[in-house]
Amino acid sequence: MSRNPVKSVAVIGCGTVGASWAALFCAAGLDVTAADPAPGAEEKLRAFVERARPQLMQLGFSKQGDLRFVPTLEDAVGHVDFIQENAPENEILKRDLLARIDAAARPDAIVAISTSALLRSRIVVDCPRAHRHIVAHPFNPPHLLPLVEIVGVDDDVVTRACEFYRSLKRWPVVLKREVPGHIANRLSSALYREAVNLVDQGIASVADIDAAICQGPGLRWAIMGPHMTYHLGGGDGGIAHYLDHLGPSQERRWASLGSPTLTDGVKAAIVAGVDAESGGRTIADLEAERDRLLIEILQIKQRETPLA
Repeated sequence: MSRNPVKSVAVIGCGTVGASWAALFCAAGLDVTAADPAPGAEEKLRAFVERARPQLMQLGFSKQGDLRFVPTLEDAVGHVDFIQENAPENEILKRDLLARIDAAARPDAIVAISTSALLRSRIVVDCPRAHRHIVAHPFNPPHLLPLVEIVGVDDDVVTRACEFYRSLKRWPVVLKREVPGHIANRLSSALYREAVNLVDQGIASVADIDAAICQGPGLRWAIMGPHMTYHLGGGDGGIAHYLDHLGPSQERRWASLGSPTLTDGVKAAIVAGVDAESGGRTIADLEAERDRLLIEILQIKQRETPLA
């Protein structure tokens, strides 16, 4: 496969994730061809790209590539270097879509699949050039959050994809084998399971559970992950000392964790708690607050630990 740098990208599926990718690609100076069959998709895409432009400028993306919207995915993928797929999380739909992309795309183009939990091996079975298909799972919104989780079988394709994402100041992590939920969603799900359990057991309010994360360990997690955090928790002896001396306390906590189910009562309690915590702020208000603070955090992190 060619190792020429990526200059043109197709975005297939222009919902929240696809539009966010398109905004990043354009702001990095790449030419983007987009396709989505949903009514009004082009207008929504262009509106999102314009809203994201000032955010991306704050993060050092000041270019503006060409953005074209075309009727079909075949029109979009035929001549581009890289394809970012963002269709809904439906295995049958993805299989059909990826087969169509594989048939229409250049042989040397990389196909990057956005999926939160589907297994790559199951959704590329109808693709003759399956080796060039990778999972490239972002965290939303991908034009702000650097993480991209990569699953692939061809080392050269994976390397090229990682180089491309790093050129966009993304932070690719490569899984050694596929697993439902990849890395970040599995960790997030483990945390959320216990957050739901704490509501179910009446231990704390939704607002206090959320505060316990974002005013405590969440601040540390923006700097270092759980293994490194506990490495510091071990003092001068580091992680080895922590595991030897405080590992048993971890095991006791693991044994006490709950396995809640989302009954109607639990869902109602969570919804009521989130409504109270939101304090009348709309989804748009909360997204704007989140994005503003994310940009400030990212600017600090970029100064201390450049992404590319």
